[in-house]
Amino acid sequence: MEELKKQRRHIRDLMRYAVPDEHMEAAGDLLILFRDDRLALTVLEEFYSFLPEAREDWIKEFRVVARKKGVVLLAAVTSDEAYLYLVSSEGVEFHGSLSEGYLDQQLLRFFKLPDSKSFIELSRDITRFPVYQAVRVDPDICPACHAATGETHELGCPVEICPWCGGQLIYCSCRFDKLGLEILASEQDLVRFEELLEQQGRIAYAPEQKPGYADDGPGIEQH
Repeated sequence: MEELKKQRRHIRDLMRYAVPDEHMEAAGDLLILFRDDRLALTVLEEFYSFLPEAREDWIKEFRVVARKKGVVLLAAVTSDEAYLYLVSSEGVEFHGSLSEGYLDQQLLRFFKLPDSKSFIELSRDITRFPVYQAVRVDPDICPACHAATGETHELGCPVEICPWCGGQLIYCSCRFDKLGLEILASEQDLVRFEELLEQQGRIAYAPEQKPGYADDGPGIEQH
């Protein structure tokens, strides 16, 4: 995928100025490990573009602090710190260092994490959080929209299965048939279609849905 290749090249260019020479090989190995993982690449690009401590540093690994509906709170672990990034297909937000233990109340509620005091205590030991795996090797995560097993796909995900015909939802004609339309021309059409999906019962992600590779997919086609 050309977009991912460009992103990897940009990250490598940034690393030349950010990573100490003695750690360049290890930092490069991590980039190779996550070469097809959009979330990890997004965090790597953000980290090396805006070094949190404004000094040379490098990411050794990622830890999953929390995950819900394709949104992941990742800890980017460096040699002496871990930094929190909220990342999804929509983008990335920096949320400070894990050692500070501060997380917005809205995020605590969204992820159903303990209260602030408990989260600070939990954050003192990074090993309490599982190591983040590249989506291509983690069967419990949709490789396209990052929904976890049992969660609903992001609307337009190329992996989602149509609850009416059993085909790929973005390619079958059910959306047109159910709406009585030849094209989906507006946001209202998409909202109506999502309501029909919910009524029918959307098929949540399961490991057996995972394809041999994940493409970007065209999303909900509007023709």
